[in-house]
Amino acid sequence: MLRALTVAAVRGWEDEDHVEVLFLESARVYRLERARPDFDELFGQLREGRRVRIKTAPPDSDVIEDMEVLPEPG
Repeated sequence: MLRALTVAAVRGWEDEDHVEVLFLESARVYRLERARPDFDELFGQLREGRRVRIKTAPPDSDVIEDMEVLPEPG
């Protein structure tokens, strides 16, 4: 499932295998796994607080499978 969301917060601790991502438009807490080869790039983009499109699989999952930064409005 693809969803366009605005990052509200990113939180996590070094000893965990993921970081938690909170979005303004959702009450769900999503996870970005640290084992991903592109973790550093995606983590950096999330920390900028931008609007992103995320993909989860299956649709009711809380694990971010893919993500793209959306252009700034206007």
